[in-house]
Amino acid sequence: QVQLVESGGGLVQAGGSLRLSCAASGIIFSWYTMAWYRQAPGKQRELVADITTGGRTNYVESVKGRFTISRDNAKSTVYLQMNSLKPEDTAVYFCNSNLGAIDYWGQGTQVTVSS
Repeated sequence: QVQLVESGGGLVQAGGSLRLSCAASGIIFSWYTMAWYRQAPGKQRELVADITTGGRTNYVESVKGRFTISRDNAKSTVYLQMNSLKPEDTAVYFCNSNLGAIDYWGQGTQVTVSS
């Protein structure tokens, strides 16, 4: 059974930081591209950042320089370090694992940034 379990969300003031974690089980973690998506109320889910099996990273323009995605294959965990948070970063953040046509999703963790 595949599980992606996110943690680390919460309420933070603008300018603050949070670190999200996503622990995977039931997959060969090192084979998968890992990603963080987010969905704000009334908006479509968007890709925030991803990291390939080789460690190459990609970020949506709005978080470049503020967020950092990383992975620990030994722990089957992907992280999202979020600094200089803004109210517009408020959303449910989802962990995703991808291998070709295979996609798995976590249940999401709420991040709320107050102004």
